Amino acid sequence: MDNLSELRKQFLEYLEIEKGRSLKTVENYNRYLGRFLEFTKAKSAKDITEESLRQFRLWLNRRPGTERGVGMKKNSQNYHLIAIRVFLKYLMKRKVASLSPDQIELAKTSERQLDLISQDELRRLIEAPNGSNLCDLRDKAIMELLFSTGLRVSELTSLSRDSIDFKKDEFSIRGKGGKIRVVFVSKGAKDSLSRYLDKRSDADDALFIRLDKDPSKISSSMGITSRSIERMIRKYAIKAGISKKVTPHVLRHTFATDLLQNGADIRSVQVMLGHANISTTQIYTHISDKQLKEVHKNFHDKGRD
Repeated sequence: MDNLSELRKQFLEYLEIEKGRSLKTVENYNRYLGRFLEFTKAKSAKDITEESLRQFRLWLNRRPGTERGVGMKKNSQNYHLIAIRVFLKYLMKRKVASLSPDQIELAKTSERQLDLISQDELRRLIEAPNGSNLCDLRDKAIMELLFSTGLRVSELTSLSRDSIDFKKDEFSIRGKGGKIRVVFVSKGAKDSLSRYLDKRSDADDALFIRLDKDPSKISSSMGITSRSIERMIRKYAIKAGISKKVTPHVLRHTFATDLLQNGADIRSVQVMLGHANISTTQIYTHISDKQLKEVHKNFHDKGRD
């Protein structure tokens, strides 16, 4: 069989069932692959050629962007290429003749820049929701928990009330690739969660719920979304007088750098973040300037003292 439409459908089912990828990952692969197939007008696997791939890469690189004016970011280009490469590996596994996945080389990217906030900015951000209504208590608990655990926002929105045992300072979370890891809850996060849950009068299972425009009322659609949390943090960043862009992932970055700057080893940070490869975590070692300054001060040029 060489019907690309059917092969694409079976590939996505293979990712979901046999590879155990999350529905969000499958959705992303479908979007990236669909964009490629729509551009190339390929009907058969044999229509995927080096030239069609080259033209697609040129189109991505010159495509008008939403922020930069022209050209898609290299990382975003690579997401498309990875999806195509995995699809071609699937075709090879099925013995369907097409372009070799080895022909796809990812775009070279510049070293990733981390968005961080200072300890003072973090304090102002978390203290921005300072009311006693349910909305303020929820929002403070969300930000305290994000910083305490380093959770991804999607992981946080998946939590139920039963996820956290208040007799312990830890709980398990299922992260990317279905991998389970343990995360740890600080006293500040636990206190904020307790105050928020004590204020709840509903019986919904979701740990963090949507609220009506009236902060005392609960929305009919209970679980809060990742997008809502992003908007909420942006609002409090403005209230706290923080000019830089602050997102849930910034709190995750800040969690990791805080650990490293206070002496944690990189392997432990890797496990707490749920990174499959330590190379992903190593980016945080490049920005521990405070620690490097102390090393330089303590160990450099001691022979002339």
